[in-house]
Amino acid sequence: MDELTKLSVNDVQITSTFWKRYRDLIAEESVPFQWDMINDKGKMDVTNAAAAGGAADHSGAIENLKIAAGRAKGHHFGYPLQDTDVYKWLQTVAYVLKYHFDQKMKEEADWTVDLIADAQDDDGYLSTYFQIDAPQRKFKRLQQSHELYSMGHYIEAGVAYYESTGNQKALDIAEKMAGCINNHFGPEDGKIHGYDGHPEIELALAKLYETTKNKTYLNLAKYFITERGQDLHFFDRQNKADGIDNDFFPELRTIGDRYYFADKPITEQKDAHGHAVRVLYFCTGLAHVARVEHDDKLLKAANTIWNDIVKKQMYITGNVGQTATGEAFTYDYDLPNDTDYGETCASVSMAFFTKQMLANEFNGQFGDIIEKEIFNGALSGIALDGKHYFYANPLEADPLASKLNPGKKHIALRRSSWFACACCPANITRLIASLDQYLYEIHDDVILSHQFIANDAKFNDGIEIKQTGNFPWDGNIDYAITNPNTSKFTFGIRIPAWSLDNYSIKVNGKEVEPDLKENVLYIPINDKTTAISLELNMNVHVVRANANVSADIMKVAVQRGPIVYCLEGVDNEEPLSRYVLGQKPSFDYNYQSKLLNGVGVVTTDDAYRIADDSDDSLYTFDRPKGVEKAHLEFIPYYAWANRDKKQMTVWLHQSEI
Repeated sequence: MDELTKLSVNDVQITSTFWKRYRDLIAEESVPFQWDMINDKGKMDVTNAAAAGGAADHSGAIENLKIAAGRAKGHHFGYPLQDTDVYKWLQTVAYVLKYHFDQKMKEEADWTVDLIADAQDDDGYLSTYFQIDAPQRKFKRLQQSHELYSMGHYIEAGVAYYESTGNQKALDIAEKMAGCINNHFGPEDGKIHGYDGHPEIELALAKLYETTKNKTYLNLAKYFITERGQDLHFFDRQNKADGIDNDFFPELRTIGDRYYFADKPITEQKDAHGHAVRVLYFCTGLAHVARVEHDDKLLKAANTIWNDIVKKQMYITGNVGQTATGEAFTYDYDLPNDTDYGETCASVSMAFFTKQMLANEFNGQFGDIIEKEIFNGALSGIALDGKHYFYANPLEADPLASKLNPGKKHIALRRSSWFACACCPANITRLIASLDQYLYEIHDDVILSHQFIANDAKFNDGIEIKQTGNFPWDGNIDYAITNPNTSKFTFGIRIPAWSLDNYSIKVNGKEVEPDLKENVLYIPINDKTTAISLELNMNVHVVRANANVSADIMKVAVQRGPIVYCLEGVDNEEPLSRYVLGQKPSFDYNYQSKLLNGVGVVTTDDAYRIADDSDDSLYTFDRPKGVEKAHLEFIPYYAWANRDKKQMTVWLHQSEI
């Protein structure tokens, strides 16, 4: 290879049995189902209206676009951000068509692009609420309006659909939209010196730049990133000018700039706080722009926030955003399990953010978090049927508590088909549909394989990499590398944190001494064919939290490979809070093909159950509780709440004596 800097991936096809089922499910069930929902043809089965903006009897998302396009008459329905349900559906379709082409699906998507083009104003503006019912208020109340947020989601979708299908109109809409935003925002006199209350435009403009190489979009993305938090009175001035009580979301006017992650410039921020998805969308754009611009200050800021989240504010499953009040981060080490919000969108956006961090730096810790999200925190957000979704993803649940404790009413024991604010359904589907983009990263002459998802990948210069294995149930991973032109490059493999204590690697049948840097193993490649075998430690781990996490003191969780496990009342006698794991438990593992679409089940007999009290006293003095031996059966966390409505817990007490 003459120019190793041009090493690039051309095509990745996922062959993993585990993920192929999910990706086919997205194509065959989720996309058609979501199409019906946004066209008001589906039934809204909302199991818990306490999350997601409550219940609604229909979506109105496509109808709003029809009204804005002049194809129908009426008023806008739903939230100002309702358009984004259509855009994320379109983005999911863009990814699906690359691995599961369907002519009817493409025709529906093409029709949708035409509708969006008709709805767009001549100057590029597109936000149907304001076009239909409040044209005089465009860009006048950015704290709450979600205008740039909505347009950012279209730009993402337009770029993805153009790259997948070559639909030029989809890209033209995005560029026209970005042009409108550039005409209204920036440091120049006469423009708005501000930003949206809900970040998203930053990451979207960075993606648009990558596709078009138009520096205007990159400069605008960087402006929004560096402007945020500079003027602490920007939102207040806009609200006053627009009419102080003329709110879209009254509670969001007085919640404070910390909620918007706008209380100080990003280079001065030290921790994640405020609405979790806002923080993470912003940081995704931050890390992307930092990489493209080679901006060390912005990259340092991204690292600061990422490390605070991962080391101090992340649940074992990858869920982030601890409180239902504002769907927000709270403070370091505050990780309550039974009130955890852990919004599906936050887990998805944490994967977005971390992917950009990994593109900046080949470090195994980034691959670990992507793995944690896709196999646990994010995946919990979608039911096994592909047509029901969680908004909140707790680590402990009880049907009675959700029904009778107002502080836990956001915890659902069954996933909903749709929501009044339906941001989560298409967010998880677009992540799964784009999973092929999460398997490899390239720096110069290094190809990094950071996820163990079986695939066939083609790179330039004829290089092909075939990864096989039955991950996450089996830890034996094989790579077959074909290199017909004997190009010289380096192949990197992430060694996950859960296997660093025990793994082995063979190259062409011979064990090699690993060259491990930042938890990535590097192997020089220059032969026409190379066979690599990796064996990971698939023993069951007992996991403990940092001692500063008060909610998990004297508690442990169970993990095997990348999968975090939980107890569910379907398999274990309730209440689950009475179980105590032995000090040195042994576990059995078996794969059950007919359970929950096929899952690995972990069991142990090294457990105890606190026995029933002999009388009905609420409290007793100086009398130890009796215990009895117990058998425990754990299932993967992502698969909970797909059967009866029963208790669930990830963490359980462990005997320390």
